[in-house]
Amino acid sequence: MEKIRLQKILSDSGICSRRKAEELISQGLVKVNGKVAKLGDKANDRDVIMVDGERVRYSKKRRKIYIMLNKPRGYVTTMSDELDRKCVTELLDGVEERVYPVGRLDRNSEGLLLFTNDGNFANDIMHPSRHISKTYRVTVHSKITDEQVVRLTEGVELDGRMTLPATVNVELDSPERSVMRITIREGRNRQIRRMCEAVGLEVVRLRRTSIGPVKLGMLKPGAWRELTAEEIRAMRNAVGKEQ
Repeated sequence: MEKIRLQKILSDSGICSRRKAEELISQGLVKVNGKVAKLGDKANDRDVIMVDGERVRYSKKRRKIYIMLNKPRGYVTTMSDELDRKCVTELLDGVEERVYPVGRLDRNSEGLLLFTNDGNFANDIMHPSRHISKTYRVTVHSKITDEQVVRLTEGVELDGRMTLPATVNVELDSPERSVMRITIREGRNRQIRRMCEAVGLEVVRLRRTSIGPVKLGMLKPGAWRELTAEEIRAMRNAVGKEQ
């Protein structure tokens, strides 16, 4: 039987993303048939694969699941947390398959978060070369100036390099509070908050409303649902992979 790379097996099994799988392998936490694995190793469903002492159950026949969650504030986007903070997976009541988040939202952010056990699907969405759009409703203290809007639109410098051009629409502009809808096409750490900080704006509320063609809609905070076949197909088209 054909063998495939360990990181793909781990992501397809719903253990973690492919990127996280590579980290686990590099840290020596993955074993194949009792031997510590290294990056580049391959296996199949006849091999005994262990991750941090727990056996991985791998089968190509496993049903693939695609879920959207309306993440509330106060939850961290991890499978488990050593600081005993609330994790987004606690909200997936009734999901029997093991799924993991596609990307992340920080603890104080809310809105659309995708989950899947399809490693290829997750990797395609998160890969920097795909430039999948993400739209956020951003509330800030104070009035927004035209100069700040232009800077956000053209890009600001974060960690020594410029962000890609963004789309910025001001929906409410008052002396005490302003609301923008910002669309970006990359996924740096806490990017929207840091972009706003770079132009002198303090974010008080951040909610993601869409990822590519998939929109949050009227899903209630803390609730989840499976993506429709049309949404999955639209997302595959967005990343240039029709399946």
